[in-house]
This record gives sequence, C-alpha cells and structure tokens, in this order.
Amino acid sequence: MEQTLERLRRAHQPVPVPLELPGEDELVEVEEELLLPIPREMRRFLLTASDIVTGSLEPVTAADPHSHTYLPEVAAVAWSMGLPRYLLPLCESHGNYYCVEPEGEVLFWREGELTDEAWDDVWQWAREVWLES
Repeated sequence: MEQTLERLRRAHQPVPVPLELPGEDELVEVEEELLLPIPREMRRFLLTASDIVTGSLEPVTAADPHSHTYLPEVAAVAWSMGLPRYLLPLCESHGNYYCVEPEGEVLFWREGELTDEAWDDVWQWAREVWLES
C-alpha cells in the first residue's frame, strides 16, 4: 500500500481546484448515506489517496458532496443502472464501473454484468489500472 501511495503521489497532476481528503466523520456520513459500510482498504484509500489526480480515470471521493465523483452520488447512478446493491463503485469508466465488494476485492462491471476481471484490493487496482490509465 505505501509503495503504491508513493507512486500515486509522484504521478499526481496539479489542478486549479485541488481535491480534499475526507476525515473519519465524513466517511461515517457517507456510510450513513449509502446504508453500507465502506470496506477497510477502500476506506484507507479514501482517507489517503482520494485527493490524487492522475491519468484518465477519476476514482470516487468522499470530501465534497458537490463533486461529480462523490461516492454516494456515483453509487446512486451505478445502482440505478443495475450494479448490485452490495457493491460500492470505486471508479466510473465510460458507463462501466470498477467496484468493491464487501471483503475488499475490486471487480469490473461492464455493460450490466460482472466480468472475470478482478483485483485483490484497491491498491492492486490503483497500480495495475489507475496508474496505467
């Protein structure tokens, strides 16, 4: 995790309006909105890396309810499109979703179905998908 976070920080691209990291209180509010707990590694990712901008993908955020990447809003859209309710979206990509299951594995949901593509956790996904986008 630490090495991946360092790589992400080095790849970070400055933007005119920087993203902010959420605090624990904000994550509790997000969980209350979702009516689901955030898996442990996804929670750590939101707390430490959700302010990073790099590549072409935009993972979910939890600090600004007005952001187009705000987790509860992204989840509402994904669930309305048929993403199973037990999955939390991690990142939208052209109407498809990388999502996190309750135990922390990242799955890819494409065209209304889960694919065979999977990553052990959000950090492996960040290394193999986000940093390569």
